[in-house]
Amino acid sequence: MAPSTNNLRKLLENRFKKERLEKFDGQGQLVLIITQFMMKMSHEEIASLKGLDVLAGRCLGSSCHSEEFRNFSQRFRSFMTELEVFFRVQNSTRTPINRNELVAVFIDLFLEILEEILRLKPNFILRVKESINTLKMGLKFLITFLGDTPSQPTECHTTENVLTDIEVVANSVGDFLYTFFFKRDFISVTDMDQNLSQLLETLRLVTEKIIAHCNTIPQTLPSCKTQNTEVVSLFLVDSSLDDLENVMNHNDSEKVQIQQIHHQLKGLRSLLAGMGVKRCSKLEEFFIQIRDIAYEVKYVVSSFSPVQYLTMRLPQVIEKIELIKIQLQEMENKHDAGMLKDEEYPRHQMLLQTQTPDIGDIVGLKDEVTKIKEQLLEGTERLQFISIFGMAGLGKTTLVKKLYDDPSIVHYFDKRAWCVVSQNYQIRNILIDILTSMDVLNEEARMDAAENTLREVLHKCLIHRRYIIVIDDIWNVDALNEIKACIPDKAEGSKILFTTRDKNVAFEASSSYAVVNALKRLTDEECWVLLQRKVFQENSCPENLIVAGKKIARKCDRLPLAVVVIAAVLTNMEKKPKLWEDVAKRISSYTAKESKKYINILEHSYNSLPMHLKPCFLYFGTFEEEREIEVRKLISLWTAEGFIEKAEMKSTESVAQEYLEHLINRSLVQVAQRRPDGEIKTCRIHDLFRDMCLRIAEERKFMKVIQNRLSIYEQYQRLSIRSHSIPSFSRPFGLHFRSLLGHLPDPSKFIFGNLKLLKVLDLSSMDSIFYNSTEHLVLLRFLAVTSIPPSIERFENLEFLFVGNSETVEIPENLFNMVMLRHAYFNGGAQFSKSWRQRAANGETFPESSLQRISSISIDDENDEKILRYSPNLRKLKCKFAVFFDSSENNYRYPILNFLGQLESLNIFFCRSYLIDDLNPDLTNLPSNLRRLTLSNFNLSLEQMKIIGNLLELEVLKLRDGTIEEERWDTSEGEFKKLKFLELVEVQIEHWNTSYDPFPKLERLVLRSCRFLEIPSDLENRLSLRKIEVHGCKKSIEDSAWNIKEVQKDYSNDVEVNIYPS
Repeated sequence: MAPSTNNLRKLLENRFKKERLEKFDGQGQLVLIITQFMMKMSHEEIASLKGLDVLAGRCLGSSCHSEEFRNFSQRFRSFMTELEVFFRVQNSTRTPINRNELVAVFIDLFLEILEEILRLKPNFILRVKESINTLKMGLKFLITFLGDTPSQPTECHTTENVLTDIEVVANSVGDFLYTFFFKRDFISVTDMDQNLSQLLETLRLVTEKIIAHCNTIPQTLPSCKTQNTEVVSLFLVDSSLDDLENVMNHNDSEKVQIQQIHHQLKGLRSLLAGMGVKRCSKLEEFFIQIRDIAYEVKYVVSSFSPVQYLTMRLPQVIEKIELIKIQLQEMENKHDAGMLKDEEYPRHQMLLQTQTPDIGDIVGLKDEVTKIKEQLLEGTERLQFISIFGMAGLGKTTLVKKLYDDPSIVHYFDKRAWCVVSQNYQIRNILIDILTSMDVLNEEARMDAAENTLREVLHKCLIHRRYIIVIDDIWNVDALNEIKACIPDKAEGSKILFTTRDKNVAFEASSSYAVVNALKRLTDEECWVLLQRKVFQENSCPENLIVAGKKIARKCDRLPLAVVVIAAVLTNMEKKPKLWEDVAKRISSYTAKESKKYINILEHSYNSLPMHLKPCFLYFGTFEEEREIEVRKLISLWTAEGFIEKAEMKSTESVAQEYLEHLINRSLVQVAQRRPDGEIKTCRIHDLFRDMCLRIAEERKFMKVIQNRLSIYEQYQRLSIRSHSIPSFSRPFGLHFRSLLGHLPDPSKFIFGNLKLLKVLDLSSMDSIFYNSTEHLVLLRFLAVTSIPPSIERFENLEFLFVGNSETVEIPENLFNMVMLRHAYFNGGAQFSKSWRQRAANGETFPESSLQRISSISIDDENDEKILRYSPNLRKLKCKFAVFFDSSENNYRYPILNFLGQLESLNIFFCRSYLIDDLNPDLTNLPSNLRRLTLSNFNLSLEQMKIIGNLLELEVLKLRDGTIEEERWDTSEGEFKKLKFLELVEVQIEHWNTSYDPFPKLERLVLRSCRFLEIPSDLENRLSLRKIEVHGCKKSIEDSAWNIKEVQKDYSNDVEVNIYPS
């Protein structure tokens, strides 16, 4: 465990400035940088550092003349001498890493120290400041090379020599820094100048060696990320190409060559897409190579290297692309000639899938067993398909095994067969499984029989017989169709019973003659029953374990497999309440260890995913366990990472929504909450799947979750930091970071110049201040912070901005000028800056904004309204309206938004005025394309309600905390033609009158705290109605809701009614 340095930090930051233990102001900050580096380097506790921190704690309340302070001063001087060893490259005892990465770690440390020195600006460096800046740029050149392909460990002798030379330079820089900035000797500026001159000359010579090395190494070297270090998909290739295009816009020196590379990569990508990913597994290797080359070019160009480095490296990349193009064309020719076969699914893996752990008990499944047994025994004129779908671990296999062996099923069917179908199935293997399960084939026939022979044998075996074939864990409809083609169709009473995790497969395989069964999760009580049976068998649970046991059962989140996993833990544990309470508190850590036995069940769900969904699914591991995930943020992160395909005639958001629906239909992700229009608001993932995500993501270097402390070098492209105890001076370092999320250490201490490839930066969990090198984050697309960073326009590729402010913030003018920014969210509200509003008052014009969504902005006067006019692309707007005096019209009014022609969703909170009596807003010019409208704190006339009713596209209407004139609402025929969802919250209405055929498309009605309202009786005949919710309303409203449900039953429409007390 790393020792705390809190006392030392407080003393160095506060006391040393007065007590003069520092050689110069700020030296204590440099010492803190080294102490944090020491803790990352060493696996064991550092006794000297621990002791120093203890002495520092005793000094905090003592005077500088105290014995405690004298003891600390003496120990501190000794400690400064001990630091010298950390200024030379040495191996870490915590993290085994490659040599190039190790050298990069120390150069990064020295860069951090140099950055801090330049920030502190001690007087004695003024003469050599330019030389220090030159040294800093030279070190950045070296660190760029160390992350580039030519520095990767190989058997190449010259690579080893170059790394040795770089290590010598790094050690010389370390000696320089320690001698002049950490020793207490007198500082000679002349000696510092001479030392720097020698360093820079050595650096120049090494730079020349690097250039020579890069020109002589074999061009067949793999790119800087090896094949198995990243999840790959076609759209990640697209993302790299997009980044490369952005880089072109920031580099004019080699623009022609970068454009040539970009064009060639696009051509290769198109060639790959045309060949069809599913038909040949070898294509994935080419996807990886193309992605890695795009990444290599992006890395080189984004590193702000000298022109000579680019001139040297880019032709080498072009040569690599030409080589891949030749290989790909050869493979395409072989594929077209039929020389490449589809990959055959490994037979042993199919057999593994049949060896699923026996959940055994059918707790919670008895009703399903009865229902599906009746379906199986029901007489039919021909073959019938019956499906059972649900997530992995629900007990689908247990259920069908119970049915398969049921005596009545055995007696009813003449033939029974069982098989498992993989995603990459071979029909011959399936036929062998079916025939073997019926004891039709011997060993010789299994080995030698041709596929057509097997088809004939199966058909003859089943003809004129009533049969049942159980197909467990099927992944696509094609397999079902191929099986169906091999068996008699006109077989009275015959059934195919199959299980699947994919809802789409269940319904696609269905017809008017098929039956679909959705298997639900257990209740908490059923989980508790199953847990007791697994742990205690026939015995009862001891009284003193019941409370903890029920907690554990609830934590299993209604999944039988999770119950089985944790039951195995409890079975082998002493039956003590304290131990069980510990399991309840830390259940995920216990299940993660035990679930290895069942991992093949879960992993099959992941392995079966299409390539483009795999990174999306693994990304769920970045979120904390048992957390509802906001879909809006999830989709923004996916998009920023480049996981989403660009589709014609579809927004990126809608494509991402489809991806999420696919994961839900495949039973990998659960819907937590839906929006009124049916869109998913929040989702979640079961802890067992999250554990699997973390394991796979870490194995493939896709992402890592940091639970305790940082390593000296992080090899992963994404870090999600979950520890609150990482010291503020500690920061992650890696040459290929793309994303940082979670509880990060103090970002004001980061050198962002070393995170130049960063796309995602989530600092929403902490107060953050930027000051250091943020101009280098040109690829940043997603930023979540608690306050708007200064000079935010530097993030010129930023698309998503989430500001978790608690109070209203001012939006700077440059934010609306960011051409790539599409979504801006301000949790605590925002307003346009005073200077911006003044410019609007002076009649100035502004550039047109690209923003599509703002939430939430105050519109307080005509100047705010003028500024908002320059955002014509807005599709979603959440805002506050205030009454203001319009000087041009000489009257008071609310803002008007008729200029927002693309607006689809509008949420307005009306701020009441103290200057005049309540004023009705002008709704005559609401944007005509509105699909969602929310009005809060309103005062509307009957005429304005009619205006809302005539919005032709309106699907969702929410009226909250407001009054309608005369406290009545009259709806006429032809109004609210497309309205699906209506919510009324504390709306002052006593009479709600409807005409013939009101709300023809209404599906859901929600009433909250409407004390005087009555539900119109005309809604009794509204057949589109699906659900009524009543919260805290009078009994007559509740009775009306129940009455509607009863009337709808006459029309065979089952309306769900939920009543909630106040």
